Amino acid sequence: MIEINLTGHWKTIRATAPHIVEGGRGGSVVITSSIAAMYAYPNLAHYAAAKSGLVMLMKVLARELPPHRIRVNTVHPSAVATGMILNDSAYRRFRPELASPTQADFEEVPRTLNQLPVATLEPADISAAVLYLVCDTGRYVTGTTHVVDAGGQLG
Repeated sequence: MIEINLTGHWKTIRATAPHIVEGGRGGSVVITSSIAAMYAYPNLAHYAAAKSGLVMLMKVLARELPPHRIRVNTVHPSAVATGMILNDSAYRRFRPELASPTQADFEEVPRTLNQLPVATLEPADISAAVLYLVCDTGRYVTGTTHVVDAGGQLG
């Protein structure tokens, strides 16, 4: 979990940031973290630890890269309707009290965490947040944790 979700980001940024610097035009680095980096959820300690590490990575890079006109931010989605959570293993993790939980059983859990009446977000919702951060609309946004969670942090 740490190798993929933290070290993988570090290695990718370390390999690509010099090319952005060399280009001389500046740019944006958006790191995909998770709402689990900000709030403690049972059974997700390894995932939350990796995603929390990305927040500090972003904060350090947001101090190092601005002289090169490079912005760095994290995006923190809650449950997104992708294969990462729409699978039997995830259903069992979120509903361990059930022998064979279904997607509908799983959706009861994230729905209780969100203020908006949805269980999961669509991938396009996260893409729109990233697009905001990398385009001119986000040209002065750096060092932030951009939350996209249907109001889950308000609960």
